[in-house]
Amino acid sequence: MIVRFAVFIFWLTHFLPFRVLVVIGNVLGLLFYMAATERRFVATVNLKLCFPDMSEDARNKLVRDHFKMFGRGLIERSILWWSSAERISSLIRVEGIEHFDAIKNKPSILLTPHFVGMDVGGQWVAQHTDTVCMYANQKNFYLTDLLLQKRARFGKQRLYSRFQGLRPILKGMREGMPFIYPPDQDQGIKDGAFIPFFGVPAATMTSVPRIAQMTGAKIVPSITRLLPGGQGYVLTFYPAWENFPSGDDIADARRMNEFIEQRVQEMPEQYFWLHKRFKTRPDGEAGFYPE
Repeated sequence: MIVRFAVFIFWLTHFLPFRVLVVIGNVLGLLFYMAATERRFVATVNLKLCFPDMSEDARNKLVRDHFKMFGRGLIERSILWWSSAERISSLIRVEGIEHFDAIKNKPSILLTPHFVGMDVGGQWVAQHTDTVCMYANQKNFYLTDLLLQKRARFGKQRLYSRFQGLRPILKGMREGMPFIYPPDQDQGIKDGAFIPFFGVPAATMTSVPRIAQMTGAKIVPSITRLLPGGQGYVLTFYPAWENFPSGDDIADARRMNEFIEQRVQEMPEQYFWLHKRFKTRPDGEAGFYPE
């Protein structure tokens, strides 16, 4: 009942002007910063590992700025879930749209690393083509169902649980549907390897080059930036990667991580630092986070 009431309040926010939502998001993020001590610790550890030369003051400021962006990404999602397609589109400026157009109706992977604006880009894409993607179940069944409904509100999106495996994903790709794939979370090394991320060995999925090999898919990265104030968002599509896959999964995964590193350096406050990116460690190496 509490969850449903919270969703009702969340629904009400989508009627507010965008500039007001930005302010609410920043305040909400600062409240999270003060209350979420464990996640604040995780973000601090991640930044120490990735930017060891950064001063403590700069690192603390970056953690606060990230929480503000996280709050914005959360509250502004109400627009993505309940506002019209026209309102959503009016807030998004698209760069490199020719790279998106070039892969429509062809096997492709839209590489979408975990920046706070990734769902914004996903909704724009859903308005322009049908896609396939994977999702993780939430602890609350109602929230899982709500997330699925809202991510599929435009077009005929196909969303599959991770437990369903790759077969339905590959089928959709071969029918010409882009696969929206976030490649940068720690899911262990069962289907991956330890690949440097900012110089730190990180459990990294090597499935992208394998899927590309099986389907002939082009890899087109897609990054969404949240702009300050009420300016909205910039969705950028990058050129399809040449010579990918190369035949060396480790080299391809390293190339993928290096691309993400470059984008993180452009807007470090918008990368998802609250995730335990370095949770899985090589044998014998101590963990960075408390259990």
